[in-house]
Order: sequence, then C-alpha cells, then structure tokens
Amino acid sequence: MDGNHILIANLFLAFVFIVFIFLIVSSVRAAKKDRELLETVTSFDRGTRSERQLILRLLRRGIPKDIIFHDLYIEKADGKFVQIDVLLVTKLGIIVFEVKDYGGWIFGSGNQSFWTQVMAYGKKKYRFYNPIKQNAGHIAELRKATQLPDDIPIYSIVVFFGDNELKEINFVPKNTFVTKPHRVMEVINKIKDNTTTDVKYGDRARLFSQLKKAVKNGGNRETKQKHIDDVKDILGEERVFK
Repeated sequence: MDGNHILIANLFLAFVFIVFIFLIVSSVRAAKKDRELLETVTSFDRGTRSERQLILRLLRRGIPKDIIFHDLYIEKADGKFVQIDVLLVTKLGIIVFEVKDYGGWIFGSGNQSFWTQVMAYGKKKYRFYNPIKQNAGHIAELRKATQLPDDIPIYSIVVFFGDNELKEINFVPKNTFVTKPHRVMEVINKIKDNTTTDVKYGDRARLFSQLKKAVKNGGNRETKQKHIDDVKDILGEERVFK
C-alpha cells in the first residue's frame, strides 16, 4: 500500500472515530435531557420503564407537567390501596392510563375477565386479567376517594408497550380506549374532538392535594409492600398445594 492509500485509510478511520464519538456524546446529551424532563414529573427510578416512556411522550407533545401524576396509590375505605400508573387532570376530564408490557398477539373483549397473549405463532398462549376491567376498578376507587361528582368524566386509556399486535379487541366500553404508545395523542385528540365544554372541577386545589398525597403514598416503601401483599392475598396462590 503506497503513502496515498495509507493517508486515505487513516483519514477514513479518523472520520469514523469522530462520528462514533459524536454519536456517543449526542446519545449521552439526549439521555440527560430526557432525564431532566422526566424529573419535572417523577423520579427516574419510579414505576416501570414503559410508564416513564409514556410520561416523556406526553411531555414532548406539550402536555403540562403540572397536570401529570405518576404511580399513585389510592387508599380505599378498607385501608387497602389501588395503584394507578399515570393520570392527567385536563379540561376534558381526568384521563387514567393503564400501562401494559406484552409481546405477541393480544386478543380480548371488554366484557371478558381475562385476555389472551399468543406467542410463537400460536404455540404458546397466556392469560392475563382484562386491563379494561382493571382500570375501571381503579377509576371507581379514584372517584370514591376524591368524591368527584358523576358529571366529571374520567377516561380510561390502556396502553400496550412492547413488540405486540392488538389482534382482536372488541366490546370496548364508552370513554375507554386501547392503544399502542405512538397513537396516545391521537386518542387524546379524539376525546377533545368529542368534548364540547371544559370541565368544572369545583375545588381543584383539593383534588390536586389528594392526587399529590396518592403520589406520596406510592413513594412509601411500606405502602407499596402492603399493596403487593394484598394483591398476593387476593390471588391466593400460596394457598394452593399441588
């Protein structure tokens, strides 16, 4: 190889190295920016990765940080808790998100107790509790705890993250939506298009205080552990002897 070829090869390697360093620096800066943006609403280690991705998506699309609440633990009358992934207080009403992470094909109906996840081209099938019913339960407890009147609408959005396909979903109730992450804003805009007047919350400060308390509950380790234990007790798996 003559001197010119060596020079060209070295210049090419130097160019590749500079591009590589540029990509690394850009990635680190983007990650730092995302973290700073996320931390205007919640902490980086709270909730699931998908929940945090949803919050970032909402923030990037102009949803104000002050109306986003993450990882809420709503206390029920019996002292137990229900956990809400993400919640928005908007002029359209309250929007409650249930975030799921599943791969494969998803089949389900709004009136069924369980939905089906199909993997490996039909070779593996798994059941999971109907997320529409699950979020409806959360919403019912939220309305009770905050004493929201019936004329204030609460919308349910179930968001499926992961490498999945919503194959057959039907009998979805009114004010309820099932979507993939990239269409969340489309769903919110659809709600907006169907809303004629802004919601009047009355004592908005009281509502926000209650929601902030629920967020604080979610940051309490003992509360979270109690909720986990309560869920285990409901499932009763430790009482099954095979």
